[in-house]
Amino acid sequence: MTASFPASERFGLTDQMRRAAVSVGSNIAEGAGRFGDREFLRFVHIAYASASELAFQLTVAGELGFGAERERARAAETIDHLQRSLNRLATRLKSRNAKDPSEGD
Repeated sequence: MTASFPASERFGLTDQMRRAAVSVGSNIAEGAGRFGDREFLRFVHIAYASASELAFQLTVAGELGFGAERERARAAETIDHLQRSLNRLATRLKSRNAKDPSEGD
């Protein structure tokens, strides 16, 4: 979607949105590669924050009239679904950590 943004936004909103989107997946991958649920949970929270950042940037893009409305709506739905999934994952990790307090140490 950001490919359709004005060239003047290449190092602005376009770059920020792409970095935030990549950050979500990168933090999940990094957290999954760590030892223990506690560390993984920390990275899940960071991924959630990056998704929140992306949602805000998507709103700004809409207010500036960048990107097709249908694409923005689909992206917003995807971000919402992702955040719900991250919340479920965080809940499971917290639950597992509560059952075994030595996990992640």
